[in-house]
Amino acid sequence: MDTIERWRVPAALLAVASCVLAAVVAGHAGEGYSHLHHPLALLGARQLQGGVPLFGLFAFVLPGVAGAWIALGVRDRVPGGSGWSARIGAQLLVLAALAFAAQGLLALDLENLDGGGSRYHAAAWLLWALAFPAGAALLAMELWRTPGWRRFAAVTAAVAVLVVAGGFLGSGWVGAALAQRIAFAAWLGWGVFAAAATPGGVSRGAA
Repeated sequence: MDTIERWRVPAALLAVASCVLAAVVAGHAGEGYSHLHHPLALLGARQLQGGVPLFGLFAFVLPGVAGAWIALGVRDRVPGGSGWSARIGAQLLVLAALAFAAQGLLALDLENLDGGGSRYHAAAWLLWALAFPAGAALLAMELWRTPGWRRFAAVTAAVAVLVVAGGFLGSGWVGAALAQRIAFAAWLGWGVFAAAATPGGVSRGAA
């Protein structure tokens, strides 16, 4: 196993821990804040960060950069004979991770939720919510036909469905705040799974 590859799983686990701890700590410090009713990005609003965007750094930027690195690893492990859809899908996964990171740099402005930084933050979130499912679907459809990659394709497709459900459909069932967290959790969990996958598409633990 390549030395660099050994660091992908720790990076994926660090991304999960960073996002969760940032949310817990900032949520506890935010008076009146509820994880069941308020969006995660609210904790990184300009008016609450005091000029130091620590929440955005740990909740979005670090997980997003780690996710992009993991997605690049997936792209590099795609079998050479795969079609164009797998290549484009992998590139979209990288784009989605960078969009996730951008959310931490484009903080909400509580005084102007429909414009300025808030508008750019919403655009970054939408890009992530669209690019990941699209890329995952393209990649999964191609890898489903590749020996040794069916499990990877099935998990990737399932996570794409969860992201779509949490990002666009779940607000009427469990509320927008919880639905968004489900989408984020699914994506972060996929990062751990993808980082632990061998070139044959089987998790290292099962190899």
